[in-house]
Amino acid sequence: MRNITAITEFILMGFSDIHELQTLCGVLFLVMYVVALVSNLIIITLISLDLQLQTPMYFFLKNLSLLDAFFVSVPIPKFFVSNLTHNSSISINGCAFQVFLMTSFAAEVFILTGMSYDRYVAICSPLHYPTIMSSGMCVLMTAVSWATGVIVGAIYTAGTFSMPFCGSNVIPQIFCDIPSLLRISCSKTLAAIYSSLGIGVCVGLFCFICVVISYFYIFSTVLKIPTTEGKSKAFATCIPHLTVFTVFLATACFVYVKPPSSVPSITDRIFSVLYSVLPPTLNPVIYSLRNTGVKCALRRWQQNLCPRGSLHVTF
Repeated sequence: MRNITAITEFILMGFSDIHELQTLCGVLFLVMYVVALVSNLIIITLISLDLQLQTPMYFFLKNLSLLDAFFVSVPIPKFFVSNLTHNSSISINGCAFQVFLMTSFAAEVFILTGMSYDRYVAICSPLHYPTIMSSGMCVLMTAVSWATGVIVGAIYTAGTFSMPFCGSNVIPQIFCDIPSLLRISCSKTLAAIYSSLGIGVCVGLFCFICVVISYFYIFSTVLKIPTTEGKSKAFATCIPHLTVFTVFLATACFVYVKPPSSVPSITDRIFSVLYSVLPPTLNPVIYSLRNTGVKCALRRWQQNLCPRGSLHVTF
């Protein structure tokens, strides 16, 4: 007969049971967390203080960095503290809170979709850009993105934790995620959670299609630009966003969309690390290296030497 003892806490599986290796992992993840957090806070500070970056594109970028800072702060601090203290337990309420925040901050996909629309309007309809992408519209798009993320997170969390858990309380991940929780659920009726997962997949697919359509028209327009310099400037505004969107979508698919395996592997945990750390760490680097406006703002902040004429031009 199956063990139906109620579970009151979970054990998050790390990369090793050896205390020395756990300490090493803890220090490594602490460094990664500090780098990701500080780099995103720098982007937020630059855009907030620099008057020349008060445009729709940078408004979305600031919200993206804010989401990244929150997103990386959900699983990683708990993970490196667990490794340093050699205590990987998490209460069921703490696990539910992790699931809610992780799924809510996945609103990043909506912000990235809004950024693709911003680039579409800027390049394909430059004369109407100030009217379409007004400050009110930008705030509305961002508010809808955050609100949708919270609603999706609430649906996922309610659906997941409405099920009873029994048997093993070991979660083979570095944080509480829905696929792992489904493995240890003793409920035979998973209609609620699968329905919410289906809604999430449809929403994600819709965002993906919107981005693809936007870039189809963007690249069609860019290829018609007669000068090489004009094409380079247009691509310079799009390539960072497209790279960030691809990295986020690819890592998310490896964690949530890949077929479930009966035997958890260390590969699953590695992909979870990439999903939770890679986008928040790479996004500021990608935008600071490829975006002239951010680089100039950083120079102005440090040395006040960047000339106005070199500021990135918004199409």
